[in-house]
Amino acid sequence: MTLVSRLKGSVAHIARVAAGTALGFGLTVSLLAAPGHAFAQDVAAPAAAAVSTVLPAEGRGPALWVVRDADSTIYLFGTIHVLRADTAWGSPTVDAAFDSASKLILEVTNPDDQAAAMPLIQQYGISPQTPLSTLLTPEELAQLDTVARSMGLTAAQLDPMRPWLVALTLGVAPLVKAGYDPQSGVELILRPRALAAGKAFSGLETIDEQLRILAQLPEADQLAFLRSTLEEYQDPAGELDTLVAAWAAGDVDTINEIMVKEMRDEDQVIYDAMLTNRNINWAGQIQTLLDGSGTVFIAVGAAHLAGADSVQAQLAQRGITAERVN
Repeated sequence: MTLVSRLKGSVAHIARVAAGTALGFGLTVSLLAAPGHAFAQDVAAPAAAAVSTVLPAEGRGPALWVVRDADSTIYLFGTIHVLRADTAWGSPTVDAAFDSASKLILEVTNPDDQAAAMPLIQQYGISPQTPLSTLLTPEELAQLDTVARSMGLTAAQLDPMRPWLVALTLGVAPLVKAGYDPQSGVELILRPRALAAGKAFSGLETIDEQLRILAQLPEADQLAFLRSTLEEYQDPAGELDTLVAAWAAGDVDTINEIMVKEMRDEDQVIYDAMLTNRNINWAGQIQTLLDGSGTVFIAVGAAHLAGADSVQAQLAQRGITAERVN
């Protein structure tokens, strides 16, 4: 099976990946703030330091797990990195767990730091010496311009970008037009709360590591990815709405069905790169945390906490039990 066939899932699925269920918030914001992006000015500034209020969820809210030993408590909370501002996901159980922790751990330490993200976008996602106009046919450029204009962009604005970045931009940008806002993502709610409470915080990986997952694809496969994206372009917001509703209700089975299993069925290699390998790495870090003491609150993309290869499953292989508490 070729890489293009592995990546030829719908743009709606691509957008769900970039929105934070499999790749981190740093990548999502970086995509939206990339040079030439119509929304760059809107997302380039860091989120305000003020602590935001979250509307209470209907029911018990998003899922939460806990790992314990004699002197350590580690909470595992699944997130969505881009939400509508009025998404209701507040939970007393989650709030109490967060308040009890002395440290917050996110996928990346600085999810809203564009000073850190933009040089990486320049390094991995921008290639003016090989513009898209030299890689695509006139017909493909016209198709790209049509799709780009539907979201307030032009093919000329996208021309300096590498094909993988354009493909993901075409999936992510419509989410902003549909009301999804990176500044309303869970990380940019939790991080100011942690800062206000004097909690320590750190990251499980770096934005650099996240960007390299797709940036290291061969150029020929990136172009095939872009071409298939153009062929299958559609508005992804409806399917993301379904995913967000499942997350806010704590419906992990639905997250597994529409996100995790779909990715695994499309291609095991991509699935392992985006989920399994990272989950194994994070489980090792959690095991190390258990060797210490205290209470830690870990918040990562929701897909990492769903399915047969989840962080919890990787912990179980190490003899560590994660108990669901919400």
